[in-house]
Amino acid sequence: MSRGRLVKGAMAALALAVFVATASAQGFRRGNRFFGQLRAPTPESFDGSFNFCRIEFPHDPSFYGYSSPWWVDYPRADINLSIRLSELTKTRISRQPDGEPNHLVMDLNDPSMFNCPFIMMTEPGGAYIGQTEAVHLREYLLKGGFLWADDFWGSYAWQVWENEIRKVLPAAQYPIVELPLDHPIFREQFVVHKVPQIPSIQYWMGSGGDTSEQGADSATPTLRAIVDKHGRPMVVITHNTDLGDSFEREGDDPRYFYEFAVNGYALGINILLYSMSH
Repeated sequence: MSRGRLVKGAMAALALAVFVATASAQGFRRGNRFFGQLRAPTPESFDGSFNFCRIEFPHDPSFYGYSSPWWVDYPRADINLSIRLSELTKTRISRQPDGEPNHLVMDLNDPSMFNCPFIMMTEPGGAYIGQTEAVHLREYLLKGGFLWADDFWGSYAWQVWENEIRKVLPAAQYPIVELPLDHPIFREQFVVHKVPQIPSIQYWMGSGGDTSEQGADSATPTLRAIVDKHGRPMVVITHNTDLGDSFEREGDDPRYFYEFAVNGYALGINILLYSMSH
């Protein structure tokens, strides 16, 4: 990496740290609201600006009982990450008339998904992808779409997720690779030196500051990707970490904010910028 790139990356990281520290000192709590009515897409939802598109997916009842995990971190993570993207980059985000980011929820059968260059699945270790959903998601990804799967922990959840995503992208054609730290996604805007392990705020508080939610089975956070034949990541997977909570919970506790928000937003914004530029 050139000296100029290092200086630019250091300045960007410093700017992010100063920005979030200032926001915390001011009691920044944008988007601090509870789960409410889902915002389904309409033709007017897509105006050429960025939309945070969250996927509502069926779940595996053997893993999560009768509670589907797709809504975890909704809607505050979607709102807060969209706001930070607009403040820390030149990205124009779609907004409602009241100024709130125009975040959307849809399932894998919704044709509106093809208007989203980026889609999010949260806690995919409890997901079930049916045959029709697999066909639509494969088509979306092969046409240039980008999926980010975040917030699932341990080997069992990984096995469930891998079995489901392989219905979409078979292993023989689309390998899962661990992205090295010199991959562009780690320096798209902010220079990220490691994959941060971010626990849920409840676990962090209850454990006295531990970050591995399933002990030794989730000790190492990873950023993996499923790549196409040209090596382009189509699916990015953040496993053994919960970046969504660093967005959702940024206003809930100053200690959690300072400990996890800077690293969470740095990597999260890098991922969004990469998804829209590659």
